[in-house]
Amino acid sequence: MSRILYWTLLIPISLLPYWVLYRVSDFFFVVLYYILGYRKKVVRQNIDRSFPDKSQQEKRKIERGFYQHFCDLIIETVKQFTVSKSQANKRMTHQNVEAFHRFESMNQSVMICGGHYNNWELWAITGPLHLKHKVVGIYKKIADPFFDEKMRSTRGRFGTLLVRTLDIGQYLKDNHDKFIVPVFAIDQSPANPRKSYWTTFLNQETACYYGPEKISREYQFPIIYAHIYKVKRGYYTTVYELIEAEPQNCDKGQIIERLNQALTADIMKQPSSWLWSHKRWKHKRPEGVAFQHIH
Repeated sequence: MSRILYWTLLIPISLLPYWVLYRVSDFFFVVLYYILGYRKKVVRQNIDRSFPDKSQQEKRKIERGFYQHFCDLIIETVKQFTVSKSQANKRMTHQNVEAFHRFESMNQSVMICGGHYNNWELWAITGPLHLKHKVVGIYKKIADPFFDEKMRSTRGRFGTLLVRTLDIGQYLKDNHDKFIVPVFAIDQSPANPRKSYWTTFLNQETACYYGPEKISREYQFPIIYAHIYKVKRGYYTTVYELIEAEPQNCDKGQIIERLNQALTADIMKQPSSWLWSHKRWKHKRPEGVAFQHIH
């Protein structure tokens, strides 16, 4: 069934020109937002709590904008099954790659961090075309073996190496000194709130993974943040910013706070572009677990 869906629906859709795909996206928006109300309760609650000072009209505008962006993101991701290298590069530009140069000259591995903001999937396929480091993407295995293989091959078609979440620890242990750049999403909801770093993010107590900070300190990976901005519909640009060159010298929690600040600043610029349908705040801080927010 997966093969039939892929070859008879997804690939034909992927081969359509962008102007047709965005008409399809417009139709999906009406269905998801007005008819199905896909995760609308989650989206509305997340936005309401994140922007307590905005009016209802302003928050509903962000909400509708998110659903429009989300439908575009789905269509653009399907397009990546067949998009050409030149077309992908046209749709995603990369600025300030100079942030990597000092580490390239030392043959030093670095870490890229970012959030589920704008089109991170398009970044995943174009990043290797602009960086000298070996891009290592961390992914969660899809239950369906056929679609798992297709998503891995699509994300890796221009050079990204995909490593499963369960395997990344061993991979980094074996390869941390081999001129790589592992890519971490910082806005996932941790599985264990008791082993999380608790801070303030978008006006709410939020549990954060220690992973990126711990790994950067352990392997002395300089951290570069990838800001992904939407220029106009279907066109994006990534701007790289060096967050910390020597994470091993930072206090505990300092890197997490800086990364959250970078993502927060981006969300404030283009609030509809973040993944509001994600249950980011499904955990409440357990009794006895300290609130660790530092400035």
